[in-house]
Amino acid sequence: MTSPQSAAFTDDPRTLVSTDWLAAHLRDPDLRVLDASWFMPNSDRDARAEYEAGHIPGARFFDIDEISDQRSELPHMAPPVEKFISRMRAMGVGDGHQVVVYDSTGIFSAPRVWWTFRLMGKLDVAVLDGGLPKWRAEGREIEDMPPIVRDRHITVSRQAGLVKDVTQVAHASKLGLSEIVDARSAPRFRGEEEEPRPGLRSGHIPGSKSVPFDTLVNADGTMKDASALKAVFDAAGVDLAKPVITSCGSGVTAAVLALALERIGHRNWALYDGSWAEWGMYDDLKVAKG
Repeated sequence: MTSPQSAAFTDDPRTLVSTDWLAAHLRDPDLRVLDASWFMPNSDRDARAEYEAGHIPGARFFDIDEISDQRSELPHMAPPVEKFISRMRAMGVGDGHQVVVYDSTGIFSAPRVWWTFRLMGKLDVAVLDGGLPKWRAEGREIEDMPPIVRDRHITVSRQAGLVKDVTQVAHASKLGLSEIVDARSAPRFRGEEEEPRPGLRSGHIPGSKSVPFDTLVNADGTMKDASALKAVFDAAGVDLAKPVITSCGSGVTAAVLALALERIGHRNWALYDGSWAEWGMYDDLKVAKG
């Protein structure tokens, strides 16, 4: 049983598309669907096993932890260009493809893969609004068969401006020329809850603003419309006249903020890849609480 999308929703194959849009295009020869489900280490869920048990027809599994820079001690840092190319070719994802990414939460980890494609200079990529839960709730087709994959050439042009390192973020924190926006929960931001990763301090980057990623999402797992998204950023005191650096626990939900910024037309943003997994680890970096 399908349900009509909100009249205010606009499908955009470079940011966000509806389940109706995906259903209409699912058999397009140049469409590639990626399951980017990922869970926190303490969740006791296996994203790959869940994918194998049932996924949107034709979907490939994008392993956020494996398709990463495993030379780094930090979790799932952005992959080197060569690794991204290798993995995408092996998955049959390449030039001329429209990519749609979803996850099994709604809007949680899929934007991280959307950002990864953007980082690699690939613009024809969108997140599925509401993800697998909405697709399933509408009674749409699910399969457990692996897709037929044919190698496809892919051209990459890394966009260095879409990612920030710890030195750049520390500079931004000190000078206040950019807004640093944190997607973690408010209690974690305030330093009232311990971090899920052991060994990290509690609190937030000095001068940063709190916009928990789930405040950008409706109860059904879809992203709020542009006016509501802007209202959330405004309520958090984010000055959208400035460049924005998004951050979170380990660079996953920071991409939800990036996607929301793109949806409201604020394109001067970048993602802090190391996020709190990095900042919270180093005693010489200042931490704010409250």
